[in-house]
Amino acid sequence: MLMVEPGGCTDGRVWDLVEQLQPGDLLVVNDTRVLRARLQVRRAGGGICELLVLEPRGAGSWLCLARPAKRLRPGDEVELVAAGHPPLLLSVLAVDEPSGGRLIQFPPELVDAASIEPLLLRYGVMPLPPYIHQQEASDNDRYQTCFAARPGAVAAPTAGLHLSRELLQALETKGVERATVTLHVGLGTFRPVEIEDLSQLELHGEWVEVTPALVKAVQACRQRGGRVIAVGTTSVRSLEGVAALHDGQLQPFRGEVNLVIQPGFRFAVVQGLLTNFHLPRSSLLLLVSALIGRERLLALYRHAITAGYRFYSYGDAMWIAPEAV
Repeated sequence: MLMVEPGGCTDGRVWDLVEQLQPGDLLVVNDTRVLRARLQVRRAGGGICELLVLEPRGAGSWLCLARPAKRLRPGDEVELVAAGHPPLLLSVLAVDEPSGGRLIQFPPELVDAASIEPLLLRYGVMPLPPYIHQQEASDNDRYQTCFAARPGAVAAPTAGLHLSRELLQALETKGVERATVTLHVGLGTFRPVEIEDLSQLELHGEWVEVTPALVKAVQACRQRGGRVIAVGTTSVRSLEGVAALHDGQLQPFRGEVNLVIQPGFRFAVVQGLLTNFHLPRSSLLLLVSALIGRERLLALYRHAITAGYRFYSYGDAMWIAPEAV
């Protein structure tokens, strides 16, 4: 289902975007690809632990969340295991205090997402959210957007899951342009907001790339009078985070951003948004509130709950048109 705002909280379908978007609009999607980043390792005593591979730290060292973490101590050696593949010996290097994770030594040539992905395809499984208790082979495709191209995420940019190739083709036929940004979604996206003073809120940095082609697409959209529409909060954070680094002007950029978007934020690039429904005390909910206002957001969510909209990663979506911002 798709909730349409404005329109008095109209209930519809995702295909209604064909009517909602206009010729000349620019749809910005996040082309990150989710890694099969969840691994099982066997300790020397035979017990099994789980690793979630997060980010490289150089020379084959990777930050991983571990469960149970207390069973993995610096200096331990563990075997990476998966059915049909020989065990691979890994080392626990250190505890990462900020995250509570572990620095794990993989083969030294595995220095980035592209180089470690073949290993993860052999040994790993898709890192579905913890509220999904049954994993199926189909999730390897269902938990990727149809435009996923660049490996590096440990969670899907879930608003993009609503867009099929057929829908994208229909939008293209109508004259809606499409451009891509890359933001590798990390666990920091989903960590709850635990402080009351939002002026002190800091988010975990996320790796972003805004290409010259994307900058030109945004400029061309503005020149023809089109509207810049973000698919998902990751696209919003990418565009606005990079613009904030350059005095409100979108420029090519490759690196880390950690912009906090909350009520009072002035958007420099994004004019409309397709987004899933988010959980209380999340930075994602703060972002949407900044776009349409707290009271309106609460009214929309009350309607979503009453009407039975689905939340979470495989849930329903909300279309926030530019005139509602």
